[in-house]
Amino acid sequence: MAMNEGGRCVSADIAAGITPAAALFHSLADETRLRIVRRLAAGEARVVDLTGELGLAQSTVSKHLACLRDCGLIDYRAEGRQSFYALTRPELIDLLSAAEHLLGATGHAVALCPAYAHPARSSRPEAST
Repeated sequence: MAMNEGGRCVSADIAAGITPAAALFHSLADETRLRIVRRLAAGEARVVDLTGELGLAQSTVSKHLACLRDCGLIDYRAEGRQSFYALTRPELIDLLSAAEHLLGATGHAVALCPAYAHPARSSRPEAST
């Protein structure tokens, strides 16, 4: 599952009472993972493709791919010594499309939300009080 801010796997959070829905959205809340998912929505890619297209280090891409794979959102197929990553669930594209539609309908108000708009702030609103 996805890693949370403390470096723990979200599956540990589920065991602690976090709902699977919250864990799903948590796994997509990381901007790097979301960028990878959006790229994979266009078709499969290798790690080298993702590092070049997203301008990220190989270790960063690999870490996030492993997280998304653990969540069951992506998988890979091996071809020789190469691994090609792809989305496992086409519904994920629908979810992202619905999120874009919602953002458009709200005028991107969530981007102005004081609890979540600033990446430097804690992702837990109660911690910022």
